[in-house]
Amino acid sequence: MSDDRVSYVYAVGKRGPALESAATIGAAASGHRGLRTVCEGGLGALVSSVPAEQFTEEGVKYQLESLDQLEVIARAHHAVVAAAWEHTTVLPMRLATVFLDDARVADMLRERAHDLARLLEQLEGHVEWGVKVYADPGAAPTTAAAPVATVSVGSSPGRDYLRQRRARRQAHEQALRAADAVAARVAGAAREVASAGVEHRPQQDGPVSAGQGENVANYAFLVPSEHTARFQRAVRSQAADAAGVRIEITGPWAPYSFATTDAHDGSPTEDNDGR
Repeated sequence: MSDDRVSYVYAVGKRGPALESAATIGAAASGHRGLRTVCEGGLGALVSSVPAEQFTEEGVKYQLESLDQLEVIARAHHAVVAAAWEHTTVLPMRLATVFLDDARVADMLRERAHDLARLLEQLEGHVEWGVKVYADPGAAPTTAAAPVATVSVGSSPGRDYLRQRRARRQAHEQALRAADAVAARVAGAAREVASAGVEHRPQQDGPVSAGQGENVANYAFLVPSEHTARFQRAVRSQAADAAGVRIEITGPWAPYSFATTDAHDGSPTEDNDGR
C-alpha cells in the first residue's frame, strides 16, 4: 500500500462469503470502490484506503470538529455499515478508526479475536432500537382560560402575565415529573424484552421546538429481531395515560451502541457517546 494511504475500518464480521458480499454491497452504497475485506483467522474487517494526511491526529481532530466534514465522514461510514448489516452481522467500528496498513488491521483482528467473536455472537439475530422520552407540556390537556369579565378586582396586565408564567412553569414541571416516571417504566418494560440496553445523554440541540418537548431520556436497546413488535408495544404502553409525555422509537439500526464489551450487561447503563 502506498505510504500516503492508511486503512480505514468500518466494521468487523465473521469471515466468509457473506462478508465478501457485504463488502460489494457496501461499496455500491457508499461509493467506495476500493472497499475490501481484510481477514485473519475466523474474522474479517471491511476496509478502504483513505488519504493519510486527512487521518493524522490533527487531521482527524479537524474533521470531527468541522460539521461539514463530520457529516461527510459519518454518512460514508454509516452507508457501509448499514448496507453490510442488511446482509450479515457486523460489529460497527467507531468513526475514523484507522490503521497504518492492512497488516495492522490483521494484527488487530488476531489480538482481539476473542472479544470480537464474542460480541458478534451477542449481536447475531438482534437489532438496535432507540427510545426517547419527551416532556411535552403542549401535548397535555389544558383547562379553558377564565373569561375576562371574571377577572378579580385588582387585576393588571403585569399580574396576569405573572400568573400565566407561573402556570406555564408549573405545567412544565409537572410534565418533567411525569416524563421521568415514564422513562423509568420504559427502562423496566424494555428490559423484559431486550438483551441489553444503554442510556445515552438526553439530546439538547438548542431551543426546544414547538410540539417536540424536552428530551429527558435517551435509550438504546438491543432487541431480538423476532421480538420487535412485542418490544414496541411494551414501550409505547408506558405513556398511555401520561399527559404531557411523548415517546419516540427509532430504528432498526445496526448496533452502534453495543460495539463495546461494557454495553452488554442487559440493563440501561450510562454511556458518554450521546447519540
